[in-house]
Amino acid sequence: MAAIVDLEKCTGCATCVDACPTNAIQMSDNHAVITDECVECSACVDACPTEAISLS
Repeated sequence: MAAIVDLEKCTGCATCVDACPTNAIQMSDNHAVITDECVECSACVDACPTEAISLS
């Protein structure tokens, strides 16, 4: 599994950045980017108000 960001849904609010316990999310061009440090805990999925992040 991997965390995936739907760039069309991502508003750049950065709520996921604050929710990530491993600091695996960075903002780039006003969108969330998941890095290799992701441990697939789904904290970002739960925190995202626009449901732009999913695990697949």
